[in-house]
Order: sequence, then structure tokens, then C-alpha cells
Amino acid sequence: MLVHSVYFWLKPGLTPAARRRFRAELGKLAAIRTIGRIYIGPPATLAERAVTERGFDFALTIIFRDAAAHDAYQVDPIHEAFVKATKASWARVRVFDSQE
Repeated sequence: MLVHSVYFWLKPGLTPAARRRFRAELGKLAAIRTIGRIYIGPPATLAERAVTERGFDFALTIIFRDAAAHDAYQVDPIHEAFVKATKASWARVRVFDSQE
């Protein structure tokens, strides 16, 4: 199993409509066949803790059955269209991959 976690910080000043479009584009990734499970969401509204990062705008977590499924996702036309459609909205992106 491979867990692909991506955190997006969007550019300041994006309109609410642009933020909604970004979220909608994230949702399109669910159609990629090599994805086992997918979660998309904003930071949780929990009590502040010194170790918790809440400065991001959206988190994307995808579970793949193996590294080959992840690699296929990276070159899938849906993923490539997402990057092309949204890259101008990103101020920062961090990716964390872990494997069982």
C-alpha cells in the first residue's frame, strides 16, 4: 500500500469562486482508475496544538494498492489536466508519500 498526501497552499487573493473551482478540479481526480481511496478536505477545525499544521488550504490523500498504481496516476491524463488547470493557483505544494 502507498499513501500519497498532498497539501496545497493557494495564492492569496483568490476569489471564493476560484477556490470553489480548485476544489472541483481536485474532485475530478477521483475518476482515475488506479486510486483505491481518496480524501479531499480543508484543515480540520480542532483545538490548536503546537505540532499541528493548519496553514494549508486543501489536503489531498490518496491510497494506492502499490507504487505501480501511484506511478500510473502521475501520468494519467486526468492528473495531468488537473496540474495544468490549477498550477497557477498554487502558492506552495508539499507532497508526503509513505509506503507499507
